Amino acid sequence: MRESEVAISDANRALRGLEAQSRALGAQLAAIGAERAARSRALESERAALGRLLAARALAGAAGGAPDFVRLALSGEDLADAARRLHYLTYVSRAVAQAIAAHRAGLAELARLQREAEDKGRELAAVESRAQDDRARLLAERREHRRLVERLGAEIRGARTRMQAMVADEARLAHVVEAIARVLAARPSAGFRGRGGALGQPDASFLGAFSELRGRLRLPVPGEVSSPFGAPRGESGAPSKGIFIRAPEGEPVRAVGPGRVVFADWMRGFGNLLIVDHGEDYLSVYANNESLLKQTGDTVTLGEPLATVGATGGSEQTGLYFELRHMGRPLDPISWMKPR
Repeated sequence: MRESEVAISDANRALRGLEAQSRALGAQLAAIGAERAARSRALESERAALGRLLAARALAGAAGGAPDFVRLALSGEDLADAARRLHYLTYVSRAVAQAIAAHRAGLAELARLQREAEDKGRELAAVESRAQDDRARLLAERREHRRLVERLGAEIRGARTRMQAMVADEARLAHVVEAIARVLAARPSAGFRGRGGALGQPDASFLGAFSELRGRLRLPVPGEVSSPFGAPRGESGAPSKGIFIRAPEGEPVRAVGPGRVVFADWMRGFGNLLIVDHGEDYLSVYANNESLLKQTGDTVTLGEPLATVGATGGSEQTGLYFELRHMGRPLDPISWMKPR
């Protein structure tokens, strides 16, 4: 979008510059045309004046051509009158020569103006050609921008739909967890109870209080935590209430502590989902599983396989989404894990 709109802005600016240049060249061409017209009229006037001067010169020399002093002296004419005629003819000849020189200069200026007009015309044609290319480019950019806006609009609408679906999915999981927490709180006898006893290194035989396992848990499946607790989850951008552990498909997902399965079913957004009650209002949540190995009501021991890793529920990666909750409130699972 940025590249498209910057390109349209650049094309508009270039086109405006070319249009301004075209207007300036057009004005210059019009001024040259007006000057050429004025010079042509002046040349016509000069041509008429030159014709009159040439006629006057012809009349002055009609008596025998252009006289000279030697011929006048031998002709016997009145020298004073001949001198006056000679002076007048010299004046007329000088005026004719000046008029001819001015006319030639005018013709040269007219030719220069003609060349300048032709140069400006070619320059204007080149500018208009570039402007036409830029207009075509601008129209193409605008068409591409409209297509881009339509495509992005569809993607945004789709993303909003997916975001709404993810928010609804998270709300659905939260509702299920809260409902389980309320049932367990209202019926303490329904919750899982361990046998208690001294806590050594936890193993499959451990049945003590789940709270005693804080800082000693192991990840449900070995892998990389690619999405930590509190990080934006997917397109919804909502803080994650758990962690995502990338792992190969089919790997066993193990119980992080002893307990009883209180939910085992498919849920939109989380795929094959399993929730274990560990007593003391602690729940662990395992989502995106390929398959569930336990069913609701089953009792599980620490480290016992519950499911297998998958990418169900629309997950883009193969792995396990894992949560820990206490009284419905999400906890950071990493803070419960044994340091490695």
